[in-house]
Amino acid sequence: MLCRKLALRYSLRTCYPPSHIHHLHSPPSHFASMSTPGKKIFAPGGTNDSLQAEQYTKGSLTIDQLDKDPFTQFDIWFKHANAEKVYHPETVTLSTAELPSGRVSARMVYLKEMDDKGFVIYSNWGTSRKASDVASNPHAALTFWWRELERQVRVEGPCERLTSEESQVYYDTRIRGSRLGAWASQQSKVLQDREELEEQVKDVERKFDGKEEIPVPEFWGGLRVRPQMVEFWQGRPSRLHDRFRYTKGEDGEWRVDRLSP
Repeated sequence: MLCRKLALRYSLRTCYPPSHIHHLHSPPSHFASMSTPGKKIFAPGGTNDSLQAEQYTKGSLTIDQLDKDPFTQFDIWFKHANAEKVYHPETVTLSTAELPSGRVSARMVYLKEMDDKGFVIYSNWGTSRKASDVASNPHAALTFWWRELERQVRVEGPCERLTSEESQVYYDTRIRGSRLGAWASQQSKVLQDREELEEQVKDVERKFDGKEEIPVPEFWGGLRVRPQMVEFWQGRPSRLHDRFRYTKGEDGEWRVDRLSP
């Protein structure tokens, strides 16, 4: 055992000179210098120019670059994100709030459709937290963040459930395991262990054994957020970002305003 400890110590000193061994367990010096009593994280990035938070320098945005229709503009940006290999640009934060408490909850989901009516995601609407939120308060917000382009898009508006027929169209594109999973999962319910979930899946597999066509569960389907506000945000240096907000008037027309960062 002693020989093994000595060998490990020797290998560490060989790979890492004595003056550097402490870096294996210590945070970088600029984080250590920013330590503040009572705070586990404080102003990460440091205090001098070389350690300041990263600046946004990849683009700018002017009103003449924007389409008059926010759906068209989103489509332009989304296609650009795909072309630039943004990692899963369809990933979006869905935020909802329960009334009357006003408690807000948020989660990452996938955008699956967009048309001239709104933005569509799919989920469980029987037992999930988002389901109870929307039942009491049919307003939601979406936030897209495309780090590679230093762009953000925010959407706010009322939401509505898609019909079973509409949901079935997308549901049929999912792999069999995902279709069965939608039936098996009582989303957000407490489980005793993983085995309980796997048993629920086996029950569903037996129910639909030999059947290729599986109906969409009545508690599962699409939710469309119909935007009343859409904001396009382009990161700029010194946090002086370019922000443009589309708001929908009572006449159905969209107004575009530049906002202060």
